[in-house]
Amino acid sequence: MSGWSDRIQRTWTSRGVLSTLLLPLALLFGGVSACRRLLYRNGWLHADRVSVRIIVVGNLVAGGAGKTPTVLALVDLLSRHGYRPGIVSRGYGGNTSGPLAVEVDTPALTCGDEPLLMRRRAGVPVCVGQDRVGAAQALLAAHPELDVVVSDDGLQHLQMARDVQVLVFDERGVGNGRLLPAGPLREPLPATLPPASVVLYNAPAATTSLPGWTARRGLAGIVALDAWWSGAHPSMESLALLRGLPVIAAAGMARPERFFAMLKTCGLDITTLPLPDHYEYGELPWPRAAEHVIVTEKDAVKLDPSRVGATRVWVAALDFVPAPEFDAAVLRLLGPPAAPSSLNYHGNATAQSAGLSDLQGTAAARTASDP
Repeated sequence: MSGWSDRIQRTWTSRGVLSTLLLPLALLFGGVSACRRLLYRNGWLHADRVSVRIIVVGNLVAGGAGKTPTVLALVDLLSRHGYRPGIVSRGYGGNTSGPLAVEVDTPALTCGDEPLLMRRRAGVPVCVGQDRVGAAQALLAAHPELDVVVSDDGLQHLQMARDVQVLVFDERGVGNGRLLPAGPLREPLPATLPPASVVLYNAPAATTSLPGWTARRGLAGIVALDAWWSGAHPSMESLALLRGLPVIAAAGMARPERFFAMLKTCGLDITTLPLPDHYEYGELPWPRAAEHVIVTEKDAVKLDPSRVGATRVWVAALDFVPAPEFDAAVLRLLGPPAAPSSLNYHGNATAQSAGLSDLQGTAAARTASDP
């Protein structure tokens, strides 16, 4: 992480001098955001609905909180329960405004590293575009068999109507509780759980006052970079072979210290190499003489095995499992998969809104520390 980014992250954890100096800008940002939400709430701006149900995944704070693994976990959940999901994303870090269908061989510099990772890991159709509604429409036109779309990082994209929204928090919670740029918040923390919402804590316990559930996270193992590109699965046995050897751990993500901590917990003696989020790997950041390097899957999508020379590059995969109660809450809100008789003229299910009464009663009875 760059020095400037590191300083900003520290600023957002307290209400120090720099944060206080930025309060006027935060008030301006908050006023504009509140007006925008009010326009949608009162119908002066209209949210567009597509022909299938939409699950939006996002967070209230800037920076990575675990949206990508949450999207992957949701797609896996939906597929196991008979839904036919697809994914839309803005394509941050890519050079296209979209809509663009993401294939397994689409360059990360074109579509963004996270959409490419989701396409490879989830194995479902993915479309990117700055206009999330347009991306969803393009996705459904190309894949009329889909009956639900998961929107990655679309919480503040109010133009897209949604049936369920998942709010993701990590250990930071809401930081110092201030809006950007004085704090990390994109919008204020609501006093109560918003309608049709579920909270997932990518942390050992709840970090806000909102009811929700936690996710268990850890490493699923590692696999050689060339084998990862061929579809091989990671293993903890491969990771164990690196114990006692000099290893560089490189991560181009918002909070690389979480990745480094997991590797250390597995008994590896690592030299950490934090990189800027969405690092492009135009040049290899480690010494040519490095023997073993471990990267994340988000990094791996930008690394051609032919470029790494004699260095043995390994890809670490994340094992991310939300609590069963979280899964049940999402499914209750979403409703059952579309039956063939409910499909419209191009094969999509008519979108429907789901009530929150069951979820509110269940979530209020549990805390986010429940297993």
